[in-house]
Amino acid sequence: MEKYNIYCDESCHLEHDGEKVMVIGGIRCLKANRKYVISRIFKIKEEFGISKYAEIKWNKVSKCNLEFFKKLVDYFFDADELQFRAVVVDKNKMDHEKFNQTHNEFYYKMYYQCLIGLIDTRIENYIYLDKKDTKGTYKINLLKEIISRKIHDFDQNKIVRMQCVNSSELPILQLADLLIGAVGYHNRNIMNGSCAKRALVEYIRGKSGYALDRSTYPSEQKFNLFFIDLQ
Repeated sequence: MEKYNIYCDESCHLEHDGEKVMVIGGIRCLKANRKYVISRIFKIKEEFGISKYAEIKWNKVSKCNLEFFKKLVDYFFDADELQFRAVVVDKNKMDHEKFNQTHNEFYYKMYYQCLIGLIDTRIENYIYLDKKDTKGTYKINLLKEIISRKIHDFDQNKIVRMQCVNSSELPILQLADLLIGAVGYHNRNIMNGSCAKRALVEYIRGKSGYALDRSTYPSEQKFNLFFIDLQ
């Protein structure tokens, strides 16, 4: 039976961090393809003389390694075995009081919106989320319970595993961080920012065929963006 691994991360998810956009996203691949994908990422690192243990992160994008990150983007868009989805939230429009919710509850709702487009309810799903704080285990258990109820997986046979992990140990999760970072950077309209980061954003825009500032078609499988309307 086929099984999916889903690797998720988030950017600027805190309520009062001074950033206007929150992005929650993830990459999905068949569990059987995991080792192959990692080997391809390692091969790209080797090509550029980068240690296979060096972490791929959006905040590491610079002029001196731009071609390396472009090669990673090329691999993602060429790889049929990888699919990306992200939910983008304009935090200036959040109104937790109006909807009688805490920011944590809102956070779970946004994660649900992201994962519901990545989970395949016909097969087993294994979900890995980047560890953010010491309360991660509690949050993950609650999130798993909420999503399992939403998809009527009351025996939790479809979401077999959902756990916090260290992104430094998972190259596919790091690739998700790179794409999430690019989407967030573009939608924060950062003036006088990094030329290399702007160049990589434009490169991703060209490869994806999307502007990165609005939702894609819901049916888009390769690079799916969902901009939440909070009004």
